[in-house]
Amino acid sequence: MVVAKQEQAQGRREALLQAAAEIFFEQGYAATRIDSIIERAGGSKRNIYSEFGNKEGLFTAIVARSADKALAMLSLEDVRGRDLRQTLTAFGRDLMYVYMSPSVINIFRIVITEANRFPDLVKSFYEQGPGRTAARLAEVLESEQARGTIRSVDCGLAASHFVGMIRDNLHLQVVLGIRPPPTHDEVQQTVDAAVDVFLSGIRRGRD
Repeated sequence: MVVAKQEQAQGRREALLQAAAEIFFEQGYAATRIDSIIERAGGSKRNIYSEFGNKEGLFTAIVARSADKALAMLSLEDVRGRDLRQTLTAFGRDLMYVYMSPSVINIFRIVITEANRFPDLVKSFYEQGPGRTAARLAEVLESEQARGTIRSVDCGLAASHFVGMIRDNLHLQVVLGIRPPPTHDEVQQTVDAAVDVFLSGIRRGRD
């Protein structure tokens, strides 16, 4: 019974986040009203405010959900005993797919549009999305450094560099609508090249 209620609550949460994301993308952050989200997903204002606090909290939860998908490959328990190249490749591909997904592309567009009017929203976006992703990767690199598999580097800076290599100008081109998201083959080629360059800079001796 408890499990069923938890699953039901999780289902309602996912439906609410999905509806909120759709309306944010359709109308923009500033124009979106909580009432519009309720009309599409059901529920009540009390439920939304109780779980997310406000509209900004709802948007932040959408960002965090996307980041969770990218971070699934970076559990410290899962990466122990696994080759760093395998870890970076799997993480890089997952991150690329998340960054290039329609929902995250739309999130980036909203953040760029609303940056001046809603600085707290932009800060939350960075902390829950790109910032959290780089921080988790830094933990993985610190673990590798302790094992002696990589040389002494600033793991936080190195993690930021790797995430930047994965995103690259390709992500900007998609956000700007210059080109469509990369194909599966393009993702593999981009990530493999980034991993090669990254490892050549941090590995001890020869890779």
